[in-house]
Amino acid sequence: MNLTLNYIGFVVSDMAAALAFYRLLGLPIPAEASATDDHFEIKVNGLRVAWDKETLIGQLDPDWTPPTQAGRVGVAFEAPMPAEVDAAVARLRSTGYIIKTEPWDAFWGQRYATVLDPDGTPIDLFAWLDGAQ
Repeated sequence: MNLTLNYIGFVVSDMAAALAFYRLLGLPIPAEASATDDHFEIKVNGLRVAWDKETLIGQLDPDWTPPTQAGRVGVAFEAPMPAEVDAAVARLRSTGYIIKTEPWDAFWGQRYATVLDPDGTPIDLFAWLDGAQ
């Protein structure tokens, strides 16, 4: 059986805040995207990326409750150059977002940082260091 990864979804409490955060990271979210919708999605490199309000998830699964800590799925955004990781962190910090891990040169050969989205989901930012890839 061959399956293809097709969809990654974020459950959010505030659609406008979530879309603004991911737009700042460079996802092609149109400015006119409706923050009042319960569901919004885009396609990035063939992968559907979506955001669902907590209220919608509660309708789909009456037993669902918002998590109280980070989940078990990792999400990372790749920058083309290490300096762009630092620039992205500076841009996010200046907009009021929480920086969980400041940029550092990781032993596995990446410039690496972790930021939190508006719902506290950790989002990693990285770029390959020279020759590490």
